[in-house]
Amino acid sequence: MPVQHPVERHTIAVIADNEPGVLARIVGLFAGRGYNIESLTVAETDADKHLSRFTVVTSGTPMVIEQIKSQLDRLVPVHSVSDMTLGGPHVERELALLKVVGTGEKRVESLRLADVFRAKVIDSTTESFVFEITGATDKVDAFIGILRPLGLVEVSRTGVAAIARGKTPM
Repeated sequence: MPVQHPVERHTIAVIADNEPGVLARIVGLFAGRGYNIESLTVAETDADKHLSRFTVVTSGTPMVIEQIKSQLDRLVPVHSVSDMTLGGPHVERELALLKVVGTGEKRVESLRLADVFRAKVIDSTTESFVFEITGATDKVDAFIGILRPLGLVEVSRTGVAAIARGKTPM
């Protein structure tokens, strides 16, 4: 019986040219091979060199993760691929905006929980709040889960942003 390798979650940083079609090529690589993207963030990080950083969170066996990195590295507009998960200490954060609708005790409880999670109220009406929370994905997930029974009606998330700790650049 073949050995089953565990599925692992990896955060991969890709530096690529900031030009039309690059995002489609990267996403197409994942879609064409049946790999899932759990989170994707992208923004220009070097305007002079016209480079963007793509931060992709995906899951797979160690062999699948190696295939993903290898295939990303072969794309023409890609300059570098770094597996943040294997590359040493790094920091990951995510931002989420959450709308909670409610009155009375549920309203008071949602404010109390926001304080515990260090979420900020960024909009308030007599019937709703919009909270902003930043942190690790697990923290954001926990806050979302705890707000559901209190009237959570809408969620907007940025996806993971990650950076290496210390002096070593990606």
